[in-house]
Amino acid sequence: MHPVPVPPLLRATAVTMDYGGGAVALAGLTVEVPPGSVGLVGANGAGKTTLFRLMLGLMQPSSGALEVTGRNVAADPVGIRSRLGYMPEHDCLPLDQTASDVVATFGELAGLPPRAARQRASDVLDLVGLDEARFRPVGGFSTGMRQRTKLAQALVADPQLVLLDEPTAGLDPVGREDMLELVGRLAGFGISIILATHLLDDVQRVCDHVVMIDRGRLVLAGPIDQLMQTTGVLRVEVGGRAGAVEVVAAALAERGLAARAVDAHSVEVDTREHGEIAFDIVRDTVADNGLRLYALTTRHRSLDDLFLQEAGR
Repeated sequence: MHPVPVPPLLRATAVTMDYGGGAVALAGLTVEVPPGSVGLVGANGAGKTTLFRLMLGLMQPSSGALEVTGRNVAADPVGIRSRLGYMPEHDCLPLDQTASDVVATFGELAGLPPRAARQRASDVLDLVGLDEARFRPVGGFSTGMRQRTKLAQALVADPQLVLLDEPTAGLDPVGREDMLELVGRLAGFGISIILATHLLDDVQRVCDHVVMIDRGRLVLAGPIDQLMQTTGVLRVEVGGRAGAVEVVAAALAERGLAARAVDAHSVEVDTREHGEIAFDIVRDTVADNGLRLYALTTRHRSLDDLFLQEAGR
C-alpha cells in the first residue's frame, strides 16, 4: 500500500486582501507550508493577523484561494475552525471568570460534553503551568498567566493546527522563555503550529520552517536549516603574541584568501572561491607563523540577515 500523502498546513494561491482605500493587507500571496512548526514572520502591519483571519474563515479574500489542512476554507469555514486552535494577540479573556471556566467554556463551544470539557480544561491548564491557579479569576492574573490561559483555550479541543498570534507579546524575558518552551513542546503532542511574530529569534528557537512576508507580499519561505546555510565565511581565532590577527590576515592575503581582522583575537576569511582547501590554508598559515589556533568555525546566516537581504530586493 502506498502511504497517504499528508496535505500541507497552508496552501495559499494568489491570495489578495484589499480593504479598499489603498489598504492592501495581502497582495497576491502564494505559498505552501508543510505540517510541523512554522514561523510566520513580518513587521507589524505585514499581513500576519489578516492571514490568520482568512485561515479561520472569519473573512473572505478579495481574490485567490486558501486551503488549510487540505480543505478549502471558503467551502467549509466551520469545518476548518473545528480543526484549529487560535491564540489571539489582543487581551480578550473575561476578567471575572476563572481560568478553568474560560477554558472549559471554549471546550464546550468546540463540541465537547460539559464533563469532558471540564476534564480537558484541567489537563491543558496543568500542561501550561496553571494547575494551581485554575480556580482564580483571570482579572488577577499577570500578563504571562493570561497568555498561558489563551494558549490553554487554543489547545482544549485537541486541534490539528494551532495559530499563535504574537504569543510572547508583553512578556518579560523569563515569561518569554517559558512561553517558547511551551510552544516548542507542542510538536511532541502531534500538534502543528503557525507562530506569527516580528521576533525572528523566537522563530529560530522553536520552528523548523519559516514564511517571511513584508507589506502583504511573500519575501521568503522554506526550511530554516536550509535557509541558514553557511555564508562562505570562516572565523579564525588565534593568539600566541601581540598582533597575531594582523599577521594572519596579511599572510592569508598573500596566499590568495580575502581576510580581515574583526577584533583582537579573530579573523574572518572568505572561503567561497577556495572551498574546503581554505581550511588547510588557514591551518598551515597559523602554524607557519608560530601562532596558536584556538577555534575555526563557519559562520551561518541569521534569519535577520535573510529577511533584510530578501525584503531589500
